[in-house]
Amino acid sequence: MSLSKTPLIGLKADEFRHPLDLESTKAIKQIPGIDMIVRNLLGPLAEQFFYVENIAASVLVGECQLPQYHQLLLEACKILDLEPPQLYVRQHPIPNAYTFAMRGKQPFVVLHTSLIDLLTPEEIQAVIAHELGHLKCDHSVYLTPINLLVLAASQIPTWGEIVAQNIQAQLLQWVRCAEFTCDRAALLATQNPKVVMSLLMKLAGGSPQLAPQLNLDAFIAQARAYDDISNTELGEMLKSARTSQLSHPVPVLRAREIDRWAATKDYQSLLKTHTIGYTSKASDKGGWRNW
Repeated sequence: MSLSKTPLIGLKADEFRHPLDLESTKAIKQIPGIDMIVRNLLGPLAEQFFYVENIAASVLVGECQLPQYHQLLLEACKILDLEPPQLYVRQHPIPNAYTFAMRGKQPFVVLHTSLIDLLTPEEIQAVIAHELGHLKCDHSVYLTPINLLVLAASQIPTWGEIVAQNIQAQLLQWVRCAEFTCDRAALLATQNPKVVMSLLMKLAGGSPQLAPQLNLDAFIAQARAYDDISNTELGEMLKSARTSQLSHPVPVLRAREIDRWAATKDYQSLLKTHTIGYTSKASDKGGWRNW
């Protein structure tokens, strides 16, 4: 398989990080004890636990096992300038994907079989790239320890419950903002906003049977109409209430964000800035496009 999209040499996480993610990540880092918990307590144990769990109950993708998905991973990593993590496929009826890394040597991405059944190869690569975005931005470094802090605080009567609620609200806000960043990583990898928005459309209302019948233009119009809800104070309040307890932004909002960012000069400039060096070096070396 040839590399059909240009790698973004030297790409840094903060260059595509969503402003809301940048702000929320700074706030998360201020929670006392996070770095100590990650480095000294949770990292080695959690990595070994999940490694054993994946080896035991999932299929490790590689050159000799589901090589088409291995190639999608390598392409996305090449484009995003990231070392490849392990990729697993896991039998599960709920379409989902997730990643894990604790500043150690065994980061991994997991794809559920029902998600693969729902998507095209390009859309699967967008999912992989979205998860790579979490690794590129060190998102998963903070997610697990914060969840444990919430659990511990909730065991302390009254005061602990208040602390847990505050941390959990902050956590959910951060996670939602992080998803916007990772959707941008998916766009940078696929370099086609329609692929990312089609993926989000299928997550909102797709199935293997319905997916071919869905109309992307109609979904994009739906995403743009989502803004109109904010024209009234009541509408904005209802939107906030609808999303405040969610771990992910609603799909139409994510699609709208990608639709907007793909049209910005920042996105186009990012592609241009990081491909100039690649074009020159590829010419000098006879091309890097073939694996």
